[in-house]
Amino acid sequence: MAIEGPLRELGIHDVFQILDLSRKTGTLHVTSELRDNSGRVLFRQGRVVGANIKSHPLRIGDLLLKKGRATEADITRALAAQREGGGQKRLGDFLIDFGVISAKELEREVRSQIENVIFDLLSWSEGFFRFEDGGTPEHEGSIVNISTESLLMEGARRIDEWSRIADRVPSLACVPSIADVDEGEAPRMDLLPNEWEVLTMIDGARDLRQISDALVRSDFDVARIVYGLVSTGVVSLKVPGGRGSRRSTARVLTPGTQQAVSATPDPTPADGVPVDDLARGFAALRVADFDTVVKAWAQFLQTHPYDDRSPQVRQGLDAALKLRAMLEAPQS
Repeated sequence: MAIEGPLRELGIHDVFQILDLSRKTGTLHVTSELRDNSGRVLFRQGRVVGANIKSHPLRIGDLLLKKGRATEADITRALAAQREGGGQKRLGDFLIDFGVISAKELEREVRSQIENVIFDLLSWSEGFFRFEDGGTPEHEGSIVNISTESLLMEGARRIDEWSRIADRVPSLACVPSIADVDEGEAPRMDLLPNEWEVLTMIDGARDLRQISDALVRSDFDVARIVYGLVSTGVVSLKVPGGRGSRRSTARVLTPGTQQAVSATPDPTPADGVPVDDLARGFAALRVADFDTVVKAWAQFLQTHPYDDRSPQVRQGLDAALKLRAMLEAPQS
């Protein structure tokens, strides 16, 4: 049975934690009408092995091509070999066979692509999620296996940094321009290679999202670099008034703060005795408060991953999620 619900009731961080702690294998689908966007994440035993998103639909061949790591001739040759082989091998495998890239380079590019998708999804505070149990050949054929906990920790760090960046760079719709300065007051240009790369793309016409797409860099990396350039007076920004498609106006850099925290236990009651998460979950179960059951037991599994009771709690958490989904499903 699928697990599903609105993100306003169970945040995306909590969804990832539950799938991690429950050691789930399956596919998480996340959609947002406000952003006109959708994403898909593959989990195997609670770890992330694949991800893609509608707003960045690049396949690995396109990604390598845009980054200059492969030529069109390389991709065409690999695609032809893939067709001749009946599609049994991945495109990247042929590029490795032909010596275009190494296995480590391919793994690094795939991992980076997955991480960027995950960090984008972790900023969503609205939308709908649906998790479908069960592995597929795509799950088994993945060349990466990423700790969900490490992704959540890095995602939380980035969300904190987004908040700081937003003081000067409020939206990806901002258009950077080289700042006008007097010759005697020009700032010293002591930039790193990745900063020069972004600077060369600034023409007063492209917005931050277009720059990140052109460079095949994450929105976060580009916004962070532009923030530094703005802070040192090298670049100025303008936010076009009234401009922006649904997609660009929705991608404001400051995500909902509730996404930066995980499920937490109830405050200490008046008698000063902290409420145990396991007991809190059982108490909520007795009154069919499945939202509290899910959050309490997810917190218990996070703080007691190797407890003797953890396997049983994981089963109970899975059952609570399914019961809640049944209650929320439309009655025929």
